[in-house]
Amino acid sequence: MAITRGFLGKRRPERPDRLPPGQYDTGSGWPTLTAEATPDLDVEKWSMSVDGLVERPQSWSWREMHALPSSTYFGDIHCVTTWSKFDTTFTGVSVDTLLEAAGPTDEAKFVMAHSTTGYTTNLPLEDLTGGKAWVVWEFDGKPLQRGHGGPVRLLVPHLYFWKSAKWVTRLELMARDRPGFWEQNGYHDRGDPWLEQRYQGDP
Repeated sequence: MAITRGFLGKRRPERPDRLPPGQYDTGSGWPTLTAEATPDLDVEKWSMSVDGLVERPQSWSWREMHALPSSTYFGDIHCVTTWSKFDTTFTGVSVDTLLEAAGPTDEAKFVMAHSTTGYTTNLPLEDLTGGKAWVVWEFDGKPLQRGHGGPVRLLVPHLYFWKSAKWVTRLELMARDRPGFWEQNGYHDRGDPWLEQRYQGDP
């Protein structure tokens, strides 16, 4: 599978403190990129589960998820294809809330995020805890658009955006890391934009 180094765009050096190396400010735009066909999900049939190495496997319906305490992220997002978007606002539920309900075991060190399309991406558990990750359904106060992962996606804004799995349905806790879709096709296992961890072999 071909992997591109990203898109061309206008770099805006006036905000270097917020722009990771190799990125450009996409401004008001938000490129729509996906590895699979965009599904049309019925929220009445959607569910979210947390399982694997947990004390209490959990599953929530759409309504049950919305009954959990809501949480909002305000900040920047960064895509491996070199665009960054400043001052985004996403609302949903903190992954901490879901993990607290499930109770990760001491052996749990990694997470595989699964989407309804079959897409997967792997993350260290510590990248999803401590207020660093959300399951979100609103962007800028409006329902998340299908092309951007709506009705619901994972949000891990401190990592490259392929880690924020669209159309997420499951978080599987694991003792050992294993690669997800893009990681099997050459992308970095972690994806820190400030370290430019784009591809296997990057620091």
